[in-house]
Amino acid sequence: MIKAVVFDVGETLVDETRIWSRWADRLGVSRFVMMGALGGMAALDRSHREAFELVRPGIDIDAELAAWERDEPDSLRNHFDADDLYPDVRDALAALRAAGLQVIIAGNQPARAYDALVAMELPADSVHTSEGWGVSKPDPGFFAKVAAVAGREPGEILYVGDRLDNDVLPAGRAGMRTALLRRGPWGYLHAERARAREADVVVDDLHALLPALSRIA
Repeated sequence: MIKAVVFDVGETLVDETRIWSRWADRLGVSRFVMMGALGGMAALDRSHREAFELVRPGIDIDAELAAWERDEPDSLRNHFDADDLYPDVRDALAALRAAGLQVIIAGNQPARAYDALVAMELPADSVHTSEGWGVSKPDPGFFAKVAAVAGREPGEILYVGDRLDNDVLPAGRAGMRTALLRRGPWGYLHAERARAREADVVVDDLHALLPALSRIA
């Protein structure tokens, strides 16, 4: 029986459209070009960081981030806030908790994302980031951390994310149950792949999770 539901962050809880739009503006390319480059990386199973190199060859991302912070110290830049939450997040997480399930947020995020997520006062029992843990998905150590903070056996945990490579497949190898969310570039692309069948369930939104639990248990 599933006793804990653990959520990825980017394109699971947080809509990254504004982040990528601001990146396009910063790099001086159209938002259409930036989004297309990102989608291409997703389709080719390449890192999203390669989209920067595609639109600006030779870019030093860390240096660009530092310059951006100097230029716009008070802007969100590549950060997110509550306005970036997908509209189903609060109600869906609250419904899971009301049903007696433990709700945890744990994704590949920088340490500063912890403060942003906590400030949203989401209906979750705890929030964790890969940088805070010192280990990132798809490393098995990340999912060991998930099980440890949940205090559950892996088979009692449902991990929810938008990617096969970072979420569904490694969580499954760790013994967890998995849900693939058709959201964001990776979510739509990965749901069409044969290995999407390895997820316990594929859903179109977070409201579908609670009804799906009866099929997963």
